[in-house]
Amino acid sequence: MKKTNPFSATDADRAAIWEMLVTRDIKAYCDADWLQVADDFVADEFYAINANREHNPAKWTFAFSTLAEYQQEWLRQAKVAQGTMYNEPLEDAVHAATTLNEIQIENGRAIARKQFNGKIQRTDGEADELLWQTLYYLKQTDAGWKICGFTGYLPHTN
Repeated sequence: MKKTNPFSATDADRAAIWEMLVTRDIKAYCDADWLQVADDFVADEFYAINANREHNPAKWTFAFSTLAEYQQEWLRQAKVAQGTMYNEPLEDAVHAATTLNEIQIENGRAIARKQFNGKIQRTDGEADELLWQTLYYLKQTDAGWKICGFTGYLPHTN
């Protein structure tokens, strides 16, 4: 079941960020179609940090220094998911595991905290666990809100 944008009636900026990071990102990932999200980034400013599910920042690592590197890994993971047999539609399962309620906006910049907390049952009896959070760094541009980078695989907290 797809989630409803909690900001759609009250805040156009947060609603646009939510649509990009939840609705569009999940659909693109499940379709393994980068073109659906390609325009959501500020390519020349992009970078990403992998928190490695560690609370200690000393154990965090540089994940991607370019958008092209991220695109390659994103597509690899999306194709693995697309080739996996699940007991439920993947898009619905990812939506069920995803929460994005916190978006801070100040002076044309934003931080959005997207959390994952759920399991997707596979037909082989195993499950893929989604249990982490990502902080997205965004910038308001003439073309709308865009992703500049993120810190991903942070330990999940409530």
